[in-house]
Amino acid sequence: MIKKVSMHLSGMMFLFLGSLICGLGFLFSMTSNKSWFIEWEIGKLNSCCIVMSLILDHISLVFSSFVLLISSMVLFYSGGYMDNDKSFTRFMYLVLGFVLSMLLLIVSPNLISILLGWDGLGLVSYALVVYYQNEKSANSGMLTVLSNRVGDVAILLSIGLMIKLGGWNFLFNSFFMSDRDLLLFKSLIVLAAMTKSAQIPFSAWLPAAMAAPTPVSALVHSSTLVTAGVYLLIRFSPALEGSVVMPGLLIISCLTTFMAGLGANFEYDLKKIIALSTLSQLGIMMSILAIGAADLALFHLLSHALFKALLFMSAGSVIHNTKDYQDIRHMGGLINNMPLTSMNMTLSNLALCGMPFLAGFYSKDLIIEVVFMSSINVVSFILFVLSTGLTVCYTFRLIYYSLTGDNNVGSMSSVTDSSTLMTSPMIVLAAGAVIMGACLSWVLFPESYMICLSFFLKSVVLSVSLIGGLIGYMLNIMHVNYVLLSIKNFNTVSFMGSMWFLPYLSSHVTCKWSFKVSKNFESVLDKGWLEHFGGQGIYSTMTSGSLFVEISQNKVLKISLKMFVIWALIVLFLLD
Repeated sequence: MIKKVSMHLSGMMFLFLGSLICGLGFLFSMTSNKSWFIEWEIGKLNSCCIVMSLILDHISLVFSSFVLLISSMVLFYSGGYMDNDKSFTRFMYLVLGFVLSMLLLIVSPNLISILLGWDGLGLVSYALVVYYQNEKSANSGMLTVLSNRVGDVAILLSIGLMIKLGGWNFLFNSFFMSDRDLLLFKSLIVLAAMTKSAQIPFSAWLPAAMAAPTPVSALVHSSTLVTAGVYLLIRFSPALEGSVVMPGLLIISCLTTFMAGLGANFEYDLKKIIALSTLSQLGIMMSILAIGAADLALFHLLSHALFKALLFMSAGSVIHNTKDYQDIRHMGGLINNMPLTSMNMTLSNLALCGMPFLAGFYSKDLIIEVVFMSSINVVSFILFVLSTGLTVCYTFRLIYYSLTGDNNVGSMSSVTDSSTLMTSPMIVLAAGAVIMGACLSWVLFPESYMICLSFFLKSVVLSVSLIGGLIGYMLNIMHVNYVLLSIKNFNTVSFMGSMWFLPYLSSHVTCKWSFKVSKNFESVLDKGWLEHFGGQGIYSTMTSGSLFVEISQNKVLKISLKMFVIWALIVLFLLD
């Protein structure tokens, strides 16, 4: 027990100190308008230098500060949540490796050096998803790692295409990338970001990754793995601005937001509801990136990290106290027995909805207003409005089932807020969810956006939010009629509640098709022509060649040559 406590406390203090240093560096960088760039040359390929680069500017420093802050709180929280776990040390090392990979990704402005963090996130996330060694975790981990491998291949292909620029530093070369020369390169970068941030059709792995322990979910869904794609597009924003790939990304991200909000209203797994809310917010970040406002995407990325980590920690505290149940139908009335956790959970949910003067309000409301001011198509506009209402709807549904509502907690559950190891980091993040939105808006936007909207557009978000919250609460108060309505429209409910069948398409259909294609490739190539001209062909050629060389080096060949010469001379002598 002493080893466990000392390990998570020392890790927490180390990361928290690093967060303070990065925060001070961010403030200095913003006030002095300075950045630090470090580069080591490793080797040369033709005229291109292979280098290891680090960039410390206001973007990397502020994001590193938030990652380290949330990671330190997660480590402290894990001391209570994973207290009885037999592999606690292994868990701590995996989390620290996860944080290190994310930091390498953040400070790398080079497409080759960024692979250290990019592939590290994929590898360590697989190890964390399969941490609980059972069949469900193994399937979820395989879906996660294979979906992310698509993005890894896209990054590797991008490295090959970027060689025509004479280097792989995308931070400096982004201003010289035109659609005429590097359209395929930009498409691959967007594809890599879509896989990492789980946009359609790669959305199935995000809820599946909930098989990992809850502290890992709090870290993954707030500031690390799923935000890597958004961060990559923020860095590439000068190259992608005005590109022809952006309208497609806008439609896909809006559909992802709508699909996640719709699916969360039919889900009963507490962690999957929060995972789908993360997917919805990632769609919002991607859509504002597609419009061209990378600074707003960074703002929402930072504010979302705080209240989403708080929401997962609150959910983990609820699960930990209700006999490890994740079904919200087995909860209810927790506000009486867990007032502190209920307060934090409600606070994070309200921040998610964009409640005025909480962290989510400053970023989300500004994003929606900028979207309404921009020249987007009607489909994207309607999807944005509906997604805003669905967010409030599933949030109030979650509050009703878990915190208020009827008490359905099992009789053997010990529902209490007694664990200070779990409640203390929640209080820190709750303070951040309240004040950091305003502080970030003051620092990141010293000159505020000029918003000019009609009364209708200004009031439509508030109206849709109020209607969504009312529907979400009323439908679940009348849950008997709601269930009967769901049974009558089973096919429609099944389609909307299963993420439009994406998990099925990503696993069963894709696996059957890929297995069939791989079997044909194996029979034709691996066991066919490649075997004939490859391994076996080379083996037979080298065997016959070495046999000839061996014979030529023996005395038998020399004697045979001498006898041939003697007989030739005898024949010539007789002919003369």
